[in-house]
Amino acid sequence: MSIHEREAARVRRRAHRSGGSRSAVRAFDLPPATPMSAAAVTDKVIERVGARGDWSRQYLVRIVLADLLAAAIAVGLALWAGPTAAEIPGGYTVASIAMPFIWVTMLALVRAYEHRYLGVSDEEYQAVGRAVVGMLGLLAVVGLFSRVQWSRMYIITLIVTLLIFGFLVRRGMRWWLHSQRRAGHLMQRTVVVGRADAAAELIRSIKRSPDQGLDVVAVCTSGMDAAWNATSSIEGVPVIGHPSDAVSAVDLVDAEVVAVTSHPELAGTALRRLTWALEERGVELVVSTGLLDVAGPRLSIRQSTDMSLLHIERPAATRQSVFLKSLMDRSIAAALILLLSPLLIGVAIAIKVTSPGPVIFRQKRVGVRGEPFTIYKFRTMVVDAEARLADLLKYNEGNEVQFKMKHDPRITPIGTFLRKYSIDELPQLFNVLFGTMSLVGPRPQSQAEVDQYEPDAMRRLHVLPGMTGLWQISGRSDLDWEQSIRLDLRYVDNWSPIVDLQILFRTFKAVFAGSGAY
Repeated sequence: MSIHEREAARVRRRAHRSGGSRSAVRAFDLPPATPMSAAAVTDKVIERVGARGDWSRQYLVRIVLADLLAAAIAVGLALWAGPTAAEIPGGYTVASIAMPFIWVTMLALVRAYEHRYLGVSDEEYQAVGRAVVGMLGLLAVVGLFSRVQWSRMYIITLIVTLLIFGFLVRRGMRWWLHSQRRAGHLMQRTVVVGRADAAAELIRSIKRSPDQGLDVVAVCTSGMDAAWNATSSIEGVPVIGHPSDAVSAVDLVDAEVVAVTSHPELAGTALRRLTWALEERGVELVVSTGLLDVAGPRLSIRQSTDMSLLHIERPAATRQSVFLKSLMDRSIAAALILLLSPLLIGVAIAIKVTSPGPVIFRQKRVGVRGEPFTIYKFRTMVVDAEARLADLLKYNEGNEVQFKMKHDPRITPIGTFLRKYSIDELPQLFNVLFGTMSLVGPRPQSQAEVDQYEPDAMRRLHVLPGMTGLWQISGRSDLDWEQSIRLDLRYVDNWSPIVDLQILFRTFKAVFAGSGAY
């Protein structure tokens, strides 16, 4: 019995028991003999919501309570910093009591609690900023049309603390949610629909990102080529039907999300019918664009008369953004050189005293647009390290292009310490100051490594190499060559000043934890 026949028989039995009439909207592409009754659809929605434990409800209850508590603390601080007890008029008291509830209402109005953003989108944080602006406007209007004279310190303290606490609440709740999901809890049962190879790539991506909360339990696919036609599973997930069986599969496995990826039959009218059928069942629909490593800020929807177009912004490589990045890099580099000058001098003396040879190691690397430059590092190896490399290649623990060895005999005793905390890379601040490197960017590589680039990898030469980058905070020596290149290309396509600051912050955490390169 096919999936259609099994589902049809089950639906008819339930429809007969419920006595419901036939629904006017059919399941996506199901045969005419298997319409689902309106009562059966309603039963299915109630059944599914009760079975899933509704993770979003748990998250919402926790975050609303946290927002109320944070707002109460913010009001208390504002009263403490504002007028004295003798100066507090009645309006302050009423406003202070109502403020936590007003704050939560304002957050709701700016969609801070919208289901699709919970735990996965930066829209949660942006909504806090909009809510703060709304609160400031509301207080201004109340002060204008009432007799309440707000204290400046009261307003400043309230607004600043609401903003900070709003961010902290969401950061804390997101940490809780992601920890739950990494343990396999609060996940959404997901059916992937599409061409087999595209479905396999999407499943791999979902498994790499458990924080998204998607648990793939079934695949509906058509092989589209001989290699996939007879498969019974993809990436360990069972194949239970054709893309036209999507809705039946949802009902069979009690799915909460359908993820659609590339397939010629899933477009236009067919995709719209699928949307309607899933809407009746209370099931979410997400569509994979097939675009690799394109950050959300570069994506927007362009509306036309009868369709929505996905607009992809170009990477931020405009002359203005490049100038701002250079200005930020050089300013921070100059400040760090002055601040760390005692450390730099101390390390130089220690290297000179403990190991014969120069203090600074110089090497040619390939920079932006393929132009060579000299990179500076504190020397952490013996002077003849390059000559001894050939004898150690058989012990390589890095990837196929970059040599790495955990217990490299060429490293000096002080070099081990310098590498552990990435102190050996501090002279690269002068590279940043001179404009041959950036604080954040792709890993600077040698000409021998660049010679092995495939055409796609050449794109990483579109920006200045960096002292740190996604490769630094994502595994460094543990990454294979393909992963390293993919991280670099992701940065090239999505960099921005905010992204740079985030990477710098995470780099400081990694350095202080002593997770430097070996």
